[in-house]
Amino acid sequence: MLRFVILNHDHPHLHWDLLLEQFGKETLRTWRLEQPPAPGAVIQAEALPDHRRMYLDYEGPISGNRGEVQRWDSGEYEVLLQTATEIVMRFEGTRIQGEAMLQCNESGTWTFKVQSG
Repeated sequence: MLRFVILNHDHPHLHWDLLLEQFGKETLRTWRLEQPPAPGAVIQAEALPDHRRMYLDYEGPISGNRGEVQRWDSGEYEVLLQTATEIVMRFEGTRIQGEAMLQCNESGTWTFKVQSG
């Protein structure tokens, strides 16, 4: 299984970064979440440029005065379904256990929803 981490990040405003390890790549696919994940909540998500793999294990200040990050959750995940506009995953984290989904609508806006636990 692949690793994931959700970091709370205080810059430019408080948000949560979802970082997903990618098979065979040295970067993490990344989305900014506007609130912490909770079962059943549909959360606005913004796709960000891929981040360095070091963030799987990093907590602390970000270079360039871009605030600090702290681990909110981490663990392993597997992709159950992936299309251009939808990614369904199963998470085995400290806080998130079960299925979650990232979806992109016609306007390019992403949402993140934890189905369970």
